[in-house]
Amino acid sequence: MVNEINIDKIVRDRAGKRAKFIPKWLTSLLARIIHQEFINVYLREGKVGVDFCKGALEYIGANVDVEGRENLPDDGRLYTFVSNHPLGAIDGVTLGGIIGERYNGKIKYFVNDLLMNLEGLAPLCVPVNKLGKNSRSFPAIVEKAFASDCHVIMFPAGICSRRQKDGTIRDIPWNKAFIVKSVKHKRDIVPIHFEGQNSSRFYKVCRWCDLLHLPNISKILLPDEMYKSRGNHYVVRFGKPIPWQTFDKTKTPSQWGRWVQDRVYEI
Repeated sequence: MVNEINIDKIVRDRAGKRAKFIPKWLTSLLARIIHQEFINVYLREGKVGVDFCKGALEYIGANVDVEGRENLPDDGRLYTFVSNHPLGAIDGVTLGGIIGERYNGKIKYFVNDLLMNLEGLAPLCVPVNKLGKNSRSFPAIVEKAFASDCHVIMFPAGICSRRQKDGTIRDIPWNKAFIVKSVKHKRDIVPIHFEGQNSSRFYKVCRWCDLLHLPNISKILLPDEMYKSRGNHYVVRFGKPIPWQTFDKTKTPSQWGRWVQDRVYEI
């Protein structure tokens, strides 16, 4: 296992034949933006799976209070854990560490396929690239995860939370897939609220990307947001499990998805 990342190699591998047009100064700039060496110092420790998640939180030095641990079921059944996505990194490794430790590493969670370059994290992940060459296989990837013998962790928004017109930080409307698959596989849903937010710069970049219909380039800033979160304090709250039978025909899956999303923000 190569316990480090090389952003120049990652970019050029994904670019394929177009790699020769990418200047070295650009990938060097990206390496600084994502704090490549800071990340690699940790990756060289070689931690894997749940230990990777727990160790990452310790390495960053972020403090997380956990409320509602009693709502993590212990009945041998499989569950779907769904959370808002305010941070893009800290929230991911935190939930991986807490839920993974609770269930002896029997978890899978959906991540951007770029994170598969973090080999210590990869065993817990289901890679998603809905805009790339693997986009057609996305439904099959979701189905396979829900049919597995692992608990599933999802951020149904798919992207980080956005700043709303009233100044609040909230996810975009959630994808209905977690409702459809949880009902099909008879998994109760555990709602999670993660309290935290990124910098004003991050939300400004998100806003301009949305206004100008640009690709979601704000995700490039997420490692920097993680870096700047050192020493910050966050709160994660687990709500009571919602029985899968709740999601009947009185609402569409999309409407039930919004209903659960609202429940998350009420925790």
